[in-house]
Amino acid sequence: MSFPWANHYEPKHPLMQWIDQRLPLPRFVYGAVGAGYPVPRNLNYWWNFGVLSGVALTIQLITGIVLAMHYASNGALAFDSVEHIMRDVNSGWLLRYAHANGASMFFIVVYIHIFRGLFFGSYKAPREMVWLLGLVIFLLMMATAFMGYVLPWGQMSFWGAKVITGLFGAIPLVGEPIQTWLLGGFAPDNAALNRFFSLHYLLPFVIAAVVILHIWALHIPGSSNPAGVEVKGPQDTLPFHPYYTAKDGFGLGVFLIAFALLLFFAPNALGHPDNYIPANPLSTPAHIVPEWYFWPFYAILRAFTVDIFGIPAKLLGVVAMFGSIILLFFLPWLDNSPVRSGHYRPLFKSFFVLLCIDVLILGYCGGAPAAEPYVMISQVAAAYYFAHFLIVLPMVARFEKPLPLPGSITEAVLAKNTIAA
Repeated sequence: MSFPWANHYEPKHPLMQWIDQRLPLPRFVYGAVGAGYPVPRNLNYWWNFGVLSGVALTIQLITGIVLAMHYASNGALAFDSVEHIMRDVNSGWLLRYAHANGASMFFIVVYIHIFRGLFFGSYKAPREMVWLLGLVIFLLMMATAFMGYVLPWGQMSFWGAKVITGLFGAIPLVGEPIQTWLLGGFAPDNAALNRFFSLHYLLPFVIAAVVILHIWALHIPGSSNPAGVEVKGPQDTLPFHPYYTAKDGFGLGVFLIAFALLLFFAPNALGHPDNYIPANPLSTPAHIVPEWYFWPFYAILRAFTVDIFGIPAKLLGVVAMFGSIILLFFLPWLDNSPVRSGHYRPLFKSFFVLLCIDVLILGYCGGAPAAEPYVMISQVAAAYYFAHFLIVLPMVARFEKPLPLPGSITEAVLAKNTIAA
């Protein structure tokens, strides 16, 4: 974000002047996260979760690289190599639990980040590219997490791989060749494990590259803000450092405390006990479920139980599951309201709360057995999920009467402080 009133980097030391002339990296850092980057002065703690997502990604990269030094991507050795990491490698248990629970923490902060963007209209012009790149990161995260879940080669890993890759087999004509190509054979085995390990190691670096693009795209229009109005002048902004580095530092401390509590006191709370049983192709678990962060989409997949117009229910479920994510790419054009922030959209706010409840219901049903009444509840919740974006949002944007917007960010801040006083 370029403002004429922004502070510009001017190195004083001769060494820094020499470096800046040949590789302006200090100037870039100063303008990206330092005092040279003005941001709206009314950002609250909901804006911390972008930084926390970056911290979570860094934790995953560091722990993953070290774990890869001890892991064996072979069907006969994978499970034992994980046990070797847990029992014989110095602090191996800490690395393994930090990586496994770090994935859950990563998804928690990203989900909050996404829903913050949904409520405050961060997907609206001129920030469409920021939103689209964020969704690309989310898709890459899901692919990386799925492949990582397979690597321990326990019962849930094996059967999860079989079920998820089997979804591609539902695609007419090309489905089975794609499934065979993904697995490197007709069932999960050494070839599949090697493929998933290679991609699981590679994709986090791809995610890091897209994160850089995401931040770059964010710096062009600047950060959104709770009021949803654009910056009018220097009175509407504050330097990122020290004001928001301190605020993000506090949020980071809370995040690390929560992460430590999970890591040291309940490291297996979010995992599945069947994954501590070695993979056995001849013994199917009674209840196959993915990791908890996939449950809402798994519920949408299982919501289709009857063929419709000759289209197999399995294919409909696969299309709906992927469609539930692809739908978000069109959100900037589905919601035509000129008002960004949900604070000034009373009708939108009510439906947003309903959407949050709906996603929580889908998540609960996705982790429940594939039986009644969970299947029926999943069907109703999945129907509302699509209706919210395809019907409710366009209708609300057309008929809603928003509250009066503040004239500027400063006016919104002063009004809030006056009310508080």
